[in-house]
Amino acid sequence: MTFDVQLLIDNRDEAAEAGRAYERRDPVTGEVASRAAAGSVADANRAVEAAAAAFPAWSDMAPNARRTLLLRAADLTASKGDAFAELMLRETGATEPWARFNAMLAANMLREAACMTTQIAGEVIPSDKPGCLSMAIRQPAGVCVGIAPWNAPVILGTRAVAMPLACGNTVVLKASEMCPGTHRLIGEVLREAGLPEGVVNVVTNAPADAAAVVEALIAHLAVKRINFTGSTRVGRIIAETAGRYLKPVLLELGGKAPLIVLDDANIDEAVNAAAFGAFANSGQICMSTERIIVDRTIADEFVMKLAAKAKSLPSGDPREHVVLGSLVSEEAAARVEELVQDAKAKGARVAAGGGRLGSIMEATLVDGVTPQMRIYAEESFGPAKSIIRVDGVEEAIRVANDTEYGLSSAVFGQDVRRAMEVAKRLETGICHINGPTVGDEAQMPFGGVKGSGYGRFGGKAAIAEFTELRWITIEGPQHYPF
Repeated sequence: MTFDVQLLIDNRDEAAEAGRAYERRDPVTGEVASRAAAGSVADANRAVEAAAAAFPAWSDMAPNARRTLLLRAADLTASKGDAFAELMLRETGATEPWARFNAMLAANMLREAACMTTQIAGEVIPSDKPGCLSMAIRQPAGVCVGIAPWNAPVILGTRAVAMPLACGNTVVLKASEMCPGTHRLIGEVLREAGLPEGVVNVVTNAPADAAAVVEALIAHLAVKRINFTGSTRVGRIIAETAGRYLKPVLLELGGKAPLIVLDDANIDEAVNAAAFGAFANSGQICMSTERIIVDRTIADEFVMKLAAKAKSLPSGDPREHVVLGSLVSEEAAARVEELVQDAKAKGARVAAGGGRLGSIMEATLVDGVTPQMRIYAEESFGPAKSIIRVDGVEEAIRVANDTEYGLSSAVFGQDVRRAMEVAKRLETGICHINGPTVGDEAQMPFGGVKGSGYGRFGGKAAIAEFTELRWITIEGPQHYPF
């Protein structure tokens, strides 16, 4: 079955300009998974104009009316687990449990956004002027563009639009070229929930047109905010483009998450957390555990147990009962394999896995990684993970911070005070003590530092990203100097 994917503009299903379309293929079978509208710059502009026309009425809608619609959308998202799972499997090679988790967390994000509609607060600020009422108020910004990736498509596609909508903005979601059907279904859910015409628009485009479509969306005068989740390389391009137009952008980018195992860690708990963080969705998560930094005094036992755990995790066709399904493409899997081969050639030992068949790769651990190896610094975004042995806390912190990235991290140690001191010194936006690097809750401030981006999604923190803070006064008669 091939999914037919059209643009969503003004609540209407529309073909792209001149009827252009492109195909997205199943990474496992090579069959056509979806045939999607190849939106042009003109199509992107039409979507923005529809959102701009809808903005006045949507921004004026009572907060509880917006809340009701978002809650309805949350329930619909939760009810469409089967549809999302089928699309994700066909378009990205994801396993069914990962797809269903996506639908569940996306529904929670819509519920959290619904709760925020009445939390967009201001304040009264004392003024030195007699009889002056001085206020700081937050207002919707306007049209917001959300650009979402393929790896957690329901979660991240929903996140790109949920809080902007709650704050009274209208949105254009630019779908990933790798999962146009999955992202288009998010728009369908919001339309089915009853959001008015033009409030939510979805643009799909062929890979070759991505740069032009993105620039058109950013450049349009009606667009006031951009949010992007994806690679650091593309994030820099989007930030530079937005900078030319003086438009704020919220970026959640790549990661190279360290998991530090201190000498007093509960080894079994650390092993389980490392395996989950490293191999969930075959390592294709921005928070994936990429570097396992373990104190040398306990390293032998830890590596032995983690290798045994990794070897027990089945990989294969995501239609089967496996833990590790397909990577998004055979090219992505080949790149991960290259990182492993480079490390082996430079003296590392493959403690588990290493095998690849097409787009499917085994859970792989590379022990004895050093800075001379590509896998030390490059984000694998796959199921091959580094083990780096260190001598003591100071070296662990130094190695953990020795990266351009700074999204998530974790520290395992039974002395929680010491673990907390380590956590405070890690250059990441997120740190979990005695928990995995992979974790997300809709109400939490989510984002990174350094090459992992800036700004925060989630809960109250996101209100500042999608509103304008204005100073307004009410003044009485006063004396002027001339």
